[in-house]
Amino acid sequence: MIRCKAMGILCVSAAISALMPSMQAIAANKTNLPVAYIYISNKLNPSTTAYSPSQIMAYAADAQGRLTPVTGSPFNEDVGSMAVDGLYLEAAANTEQVINSYNIRPDGSLTFAAKTNYALDNSNHCGGAGAIFFDHTGHSLYVQEYQIDCANSGIASYALDTATGMLSHLGKTITGAEYNNDSPASFIGNNKFAYAAGPPGCYIYSVDGFWRAGNGLMGEFNDGAPDYLPGPAGSFRIFAPDLAAADTANYVAVIEVPANPPGCAGLPVRLATYSADSNGMLSTTSTYSNMPTTEIVNPSDLNMAPSGQLLAIAGEEGLQVFHFHGAQPITAYTGLLTTDPITMMFWDNDHHLYAISQKANKLHVFTITNSTYHEAPGSPYAITSPDDIAVQPWPLPWMQQK
Repeated sequence: MIRCKAMGILCVSAAISALMPSMQAIAANKTNLPVAYIYISNKLNPSTTAYSPSQIMAYAADAQGRLTPVTGSPFNEDVGSMAVDGLYLEAAANTEQVINSYNIRPDGSLTFAAKTNYALDNSNHCGGAGAIFFDHTGHSLYVQEYQIDCANSGIASYALDTATGMLSHLGKTITGAEYNNDSPASFIGNNKFAYAAGPPGCYIYSVDGFWRAGNGLMGEFNDGAPDYLPGPAGSFRIFAPDLAAADTANYVAVIEVPANPPGCAGLPVRLATYSADSNGMLSTTSTYSNMPTTEIVNPSDLNMAPSGQLLAIAGEEGLQVFHFHGAQPITAYTGLLTTDPITMMFWDNDHHLYAISQKANKLHVFTITNSTYHEAPGSPYAITSPDDIAVQPWPLPWMQQK
């Protein structure tokens, strides 16, 4: 399929006619149109002592959150970390230092498009991909790399060629060996600033700020956030930032892990909220007394709903959802929606939250609004060993362009 760019608007050429059969097949089934496609990298033989390749499991979700396999799934692609932008699924290969680009077809199926070697731009070809993620435009891709300079961690910036799926290297930012590579930085609404927190371990504390230049290059800056929040008066305990998730405005939720240096205290975590000003500087009115506690002791993921009004926290103890109010204190909503250890999760645009459990070998689907929540019909689904998840809302953005 040929794509072009005209007057700043992504357009689809006459070659789209090649995709019309699959688009018409979807439209013909009007009673069960998809609301999202869910992609899971799944290890085939997790119990083996030898290397276990992976594959991509793909599902279509309907309005009730029920899942059906996408045509061609599973796709025999040995990849780990993934990200989607409506045009492509980008995935880090498990056995090569490359990012693979796959076309996302209207029915959710995948076709290989291009391969980019991210280590070619590093000294001595070092580096290993952790999390990968897009900015809000879907034109800039970021790779969080271990040993990006053969010693430290960092973020490499790439421009995506929307016609071919190839990535062009823009530069890299060394963030230091302490950076948490497995949890992507999260962009606020203006797409100029992104934030991450961590790493877990309660030895080094920081909320990391990143700026994005007009061409997509990302760099790190001092965002002014406090390294930690104080505990109760008279206590040596502090609260160290762990994971961060931004809303579509200018606010950032941060997991605060109770610590009694030099280690974590092994207690339920709390949730703080930060405000970003026009220069990306963070401030907070969160304190020990107004941060809500969670039922999570060992967090693994934090994810903001597209509405910016719901915040999900996951970890070894399960999954819990809170109400998010921008600069105001976060408030309690659900208890644990599952006690399966949750590794990763993502929202779609239709009130569904998809969560994978590597230990329980399951994919959970929940329908959650501001006033109701329940597990979707058919959930949970058995998955051999889910490693990573990406969720692409439907219809795909390019299908709606005129």
